[in-house]
Amino acid sequence: MPIQKILVVDDSPTERYFYADLLTRSGYTVLTAENGEEAMMKAKSEQPQLILMDVVMPGQNGFQVTRAISRDPQTQHIPIVICTSKDQETDRYWGMKQGAKDYIVKPVNPQELLDKIQSYGS
Repeated sequence: MPIQKILVVDDSPTERYFYADLLTRSGYTVLTAENGEEAMMKAKSEQPQLILMDVVMPGQNGFQVTRAISRDPQTQHIPIVICTSKDQETDRYWGMKQGAKDYIVKPVNPQELLDKIQSYGS
């Protein structure tokens, strides 16, 4: 089933706008959250088909939120793609261990992101 609804989790208003604009213009319905707590609430209540997750955020970081969402029976079916400036191989490994399905380093290539999103809907 094609991906239609995406939750973007990032504490930066600029990043949220970038993703929302790109994804909306590409035909997706976009929800946003600016922190981990809001992300977990929206993941449960809105049931998005994909989550784009930043790592560096106040409060719970993206690794912690990814782990919580991927282990919760209500949300564990939602694929999570980490989008972060953390580019070390250990970060990538840790993100995948927490339950992420993919890991993209910022700055995000818009076409690469859209291609990855499409691959989850096929």
